[in-house]
Amino acid sequence: MIAIVDYGVGNLKSVQNALKAINIPSIISSDKEEIAKSRSIIVPGVGAFPDAMKNLRDKGLDVVIKRAAETGKPILGICLGMQLFFEESEEIERCTGLGLLKGTVKKLEGSIKIPHMGWNDLSFETYTALLEGVVEHSYVYFVHSYYAKVGEDNIVNAYTMYEKKIPAIVSKGNIFGLQFHPEKSGEAGMKLLKNFGGIM
Repeated sequence: MIAIVDYGVGNLKSVQNALKAINIPSIISSDKEEIAKSRSIIVPGVGAFPDAMKNLRDKGLDVVIKRAAETGKPILGICLGMQLFFEESEEIERCTGLGLLKGTVKKLEGSIKIPHMGWNDLSFETYTALLEGVVEHSYVYFVHSYYAKVGEDNIVNAYTMYEKKIPAIVSKGNIFGLQFHPEKSGEAGMKLLKNFGGIM
């Protein structure tokens, strides 16, 4: 059973509906014990980084996620959920993240339209089990104003170009992150979710 973490920030039901469509059982929960007992964890997220971290800490879910990471349990962050895995963010104010991955979340800047909203393709960089059977340059759906400036080597598995290289898929051991919304990304997104569901 996959636990979708309910911390008051995220499109929980659409993620669960996507999992249901590919026959992967899941629960939406904010119960620490229930999440700790799950086979794997998804951390979704829509909104601002400081608010999301406050909610996680207030509910004690930051500790649950970190402990799960230490045990080797597969954990997937989606959009803001992925960004929370990094050490800190500059969104609104400097804010400490979960620190599962090295790097800083920074604002998109330049002549580009912000937020970055729409379909962009994936260019592959390093191997991850998430990408098994996914065709390179598949299009996926992004909605974000901030991106992860990664602070360690070989954790970016795929990127998209939006004036600069934007990490789109990251992973390190049992930690996985998608900057885009797989549940809104058609066949490629569903394949990514199915691959995550198969990781033990």
